[in-house]
Amino acid sequence: MKLYNSIGPNPRVVKMFLAEKGLDVERIEVDLRAGENRREPFLAVNPAGQTPALALESGAVVTEVTAICEYLEEITPNPPLIGTNAEERANTRMWTRRVDLKVCEPLANGFRFAEGLAMFEPRMLCVPEAAPGLKAMAQDGVAWLDANMVGPWVAGGRFTLADILLFAFLDFGGAVGQPLDPKFARIGDWFARVKARPSAAASA
Repeated sequence: MKLYNSIGPNPRVVKMFLAEKGLDVERIEVDLRAGENRREPFLAVNPAGQTPALALESGAVVTEVTAICEYLEEITPNPPLIGTNAEERANTRMWTRRVDLKVCEPLANGFRFAEGLAMFEPRMLCVPEAAPGLKAMAQDGVAWLDANMVGPWVAGGRFTLADILLFAFLDFGGAVGQPLDPKFARIGDWFARVKARPSAAASA
């Protein structure tokens, strides 16, 4: 397998997932700042022009972080990061979806439409006037998670893909003008626990 890697929170999710699995995959660096992801030869790998992308030995390419992680879980089930049975998998997917919709998407677009506008405006539809609202939505999502977390991890008693996804984006947010508000004590304590894991440093 080969991982098309770059800067940003999405590739970090996959790298952290790989580190938790103990998997070492060849990496091909894609220079997002130079726009390599938006032209050939990368568009032949992923026509959406996004990273990461996982090229399989069969020649197939898997894109989108949750799909990549689902594939990795299938081929390397231990340690389980999605689940060992239908109920655990459903619970992880539920929380991963909540994290994605409530925090990751608005946080990322809040950055793209504001601090990242110069880089993203030539490449995608940007709505700068939406940036403040998107950032507020991301904060509201963090507040919801802070109020609804039960147990040490996002999905409860198990460390899962939902934790990896949220950590990668909140850590990114802290570097681009969307820091974690100290008033969210549960999320703050959770963030410290995830940051202490070896996979967090390995994927940075």
